[in-house]
Amino acid sequence: MADAAQDPSLECRLIDLETRLAHHERMAEELSTVMFEQGRTIDLLTAQVRRLRERLADLEAGVERSPQDDRPPPHY
Repeated sequence: MADAAQDPSLECRLIDLETRLAHHERMAEELSTVMFEQGRTIDLLTAQVRRLRERLADLEAGVERSPQDDRPPPHY
């Protein structure tokens, strides 16, 4: 069996595989970073939605509804 250093086509294939592996490793790191940032953004947005729901519930609890609230607007 020929040694990789003596077989140019085998050496080219090895270099190509190493290049592809490096590319995939870099891409995996970038995707990991993006996923981490998106997770943090989702956590922040979830907390904001929770606070808004609590504020809305507080506002609704303090306001009594009148029959006019259930009527359609005058342009109907």
